[in-house]
Amino acid sequence: MVTAITMFTDSFWLSSFSVFSNYHTFTTPPKLLSPVSLCANPTARSRQCFSLVSVNKTSGTELWPFKCPQPPNRSLIQCNCVDTVISLHWEKGILFSVFREIGLNEKETKLLLDKNPTLRSTSLNRIRARLLALQSVGINGFGLYRLVIKCASVLIAEEIDSVISFVRDELEGKVKSAQLERLFITTDARFLLGFDHKVKLLIRHEVPREKIAHVLNNVNLNKAICCKSVEEIERTINFLKPYHGIEIIVRRPSVLNYDLDSQLIPKIQFLEELSGGDANATGTVLRKLPAILSYSLEHMEGHVDFMRLYVGLSDREIFKIILVFPNVISASKERKLRPRIEFLKQCGLNSNDIFKFLTRAPLFVALSFEDNLAHKFGFLVKIGYEYRTKEFAAALGAVTRTSCENMQKVIGLFLSYGLSYEDIFHMSKKHPQILQYNPSSLEEKMEYLTKDMGRDVSELLTFPAFLGYKLDDRIKHRYEVKKKTAGTGMSLNKLLSESANRFSTRKKAESLVND
Repeated sequence: MVTAITMFTDSFWLSSFSVFSNYHTFTTPPKLLSPVSLCANPTARSRQCFSLVSVNKTSGTELWPFKCPQPPNRSLIQCNCVDTVISLHWEKGILFSVFREIGLNEKETKLLLDKNPTLRSTSLNRIRARLLALQSVGINGFGLYRLVIKCASVLIAEEIDSVISFVRDELEGKVKSAQLERLFITTDARFLLGFDHKVKLLIRHEVPREKIAHVLNNVNLNKAICCKSVEEIERTINFLKPYHGIEIIVRRPSVLNYDLDSQLIPKIQFLEELSGGDANATGTVLRKLPAILSYSLEHMEGHVDFMRLYVGLSDREIFKIILVFPNVISASKERKLRPRIEFLKQCGLNSNDIFKFLTRAPLFVALSFEDNLAHKFGFLVKIGYEYRTKEFAAALGAVTRTSCENMQKVIGLFLSYGLSYEDIFHMSKKHPQILQYNPSSLEEKMEYLTKDMGRDVSELLTFPAFLGYKLDDRIKHRYEVKKKTAGTGMSLNKLLSESANRFSTRKKAESLVND
């Protein structure tokens, strides 16, 4: 029995799948083979011959030329399309399987392919290779799923290859996967070209190689690297260098996000003019607080104008305060600066006094009133200070650097040694720092004073500065040296306040006399 099947465009799907469904049983997935024409003579004129399939149940399937006039308005289809169509269907199934492995369901995959038709014509090997490359730099799991959903071009853009290989091989994969995700999502692929050269430029300008990953993890890679030319990056680095620029970049990498001409230059020039042209001092401010560059020029000008007009300070004085405590720029002008300055004025301080206070106790403008200052106010009043006086302001300045808990422990320690609130008040007036010392260190010195030296704790009322000297290096050493010649009743003031050079000279002289 012989059956002839002719294949035309209007019957292609039925006839092609009929032949293969009856006589080709695939036990393994079909491969993309070289096309095999069912036409015996593919070079013959189309109107002279087309394929005939002879199906013989005993001898199998044979192909031979069969001459027949071609029906009008019909096109000849070569049957090598059958293998290709089935392979494409199979490959499409594999593609769905690949996307399913990274978390996409069938609906999401169809939507992705509809929005990105180029993916349909991209080989599976290429897609698989890109997915593996992304995983090699830490983009896995939900991160990979999210990246593919938001930016399917990440699977086909050739520009991404150089970024991935550079991060993986030269930076040892230390750039955070979240940073790379943001980079690929927010950056047009064409701007990824040259990424490696721009990063190497930072290294050539002495950003330590061991710090380069830290820098890249803390910048907007799109703004700082990709969308800036090599020339722009180099100009920024060269401008910052006189102001300790490399250290600033390492400490605050986001500085690289800023535009040089519209942001960095105006702010730094403003600070330098305020300093009287001192580039080194300006660099010190930037090194202490690189985040000062995150504030707008208008914000910085507003704070300086406030200090000029409300406090009555000169530009040099204002800069000196900023140099000591750059965070004064970050303090809220209305919520912190104005009420704090008003309080100091109520304590009787004039402009010069306020300047000295702020250079010695700049934290006063930054501390919380409810959680910090209010408690310290209470302690000072309790030991005898009169509220809103110069003495009160001086004591408050002395305790800005200590915690309320530490201050309470210090006062409790003095009371446990028999001293009264009045005694503590008199000691702190002479030596305000005693209220901020470490309680454990104070206790060791008071123990040594009363037990080893055999002195009365009341001697601290006349010389509270005793508690500020180092126990081993100064107090014990000098006491052991001097008691051999002066006995144990020597003055604490004379024993400790004498300079090291003079003490050493006197020690040698006394040694020669004794010899």
